Amino acid sequence: MSFCCGASMIGTKGTLKHYRTQVHNVPLLFCPVCHRVEVHYKVENEYEILAEYAHGDGASEIDFQDYVMEDEDTIYENCVNRENEDPLEVVQRQIDTSLDLLSIAKNINDEKWESELKRRLAVMSKKRSKLKHNQTGR
Repeated sequence: MSFCCGASMIGTKGTLKHYRTQVHNVPLLFCPVCHRVEVHYKVENEYEILAEYAHGDGASEIDFQDYVMEDEDTIYENCVNRENEDPLEVVQRQIDTSLDLLSIAKNINDEKWESELKRRLAVMSKKRSKLKHNQTGR
């Protein structure tokens, strides 16, 4: 699993800009708490090589999937959550995991970790409330 600020990152695909070249359909990891995005580590080298070659050729756009044939299930097998899942379920799983970790932090008296987890829980709780509000507002 990939973690950022203690939350498990969500597997997704997106577009990244490498100098003047846009690389589409890049496997990414996204943090639902701090919104950090990074290239999935399983294709990081391929992304760097492809992006450099495309930039060197002067291409303005390139599709990652046209050149790298990694199976999505293999790439995201270590992700707890994926973007195509129900957002409310994703947030709830993030909250559940953080609560489990909070009890461990309390048991080992790690006040710094406990504080970080409480901050993360506050962010995820707001996100859950917003999602619930959006669902009932439809």
